[in-house]
Amino acid sequence: MELTDRTFEKEVLQSDVPVLVDFWASWCLPCKALEPMLDELEKEYQGRMRIYKLNVDRNRFTAQKYDITGLPTFIVFNGGEPVLREVGAKSKRELQEMVERNRE
Repeated sequence: MELTDRTFEKEVLQSDVPVLVDFWASWCLPCKALEPMLDELEKEYQGRMRIYKLNVDRNRFTAQKYDITGLPTFIVFNGGEPVLREVGAKSKRELQEMVERNRE
C-alpha cells in the first residue's frame, strides 16, 4: 500500500502491528527492483506485519521528518516508534531478517 503524508500517522504510528516502511522514489532503480520482493513479503506476513511504501518526492513532510537522505530507506516501526533503520538495496533474506527481528 502506498502511504502519503496524510495517511502516515494513522497507518503507521497508530498501527496495532509492526510496520515496515519503504521510502522510495520513481527515479530510484534499486527501489523499483525491490518491489516484487516487498510484494512477496507483504503476502508472507499478512496480518502479522504491514508493509507500506512512501514516495519521498510526493510526501516531503514525512521524508524530512524521518531524515531520509538515501534511497531506498527502510524503517521498521513498532508501537508507533521507529525501531530499526536500514539504507540501501537489500536481498529478500535481509528484508526478512529485518522483519523477524522487529515483529514482536
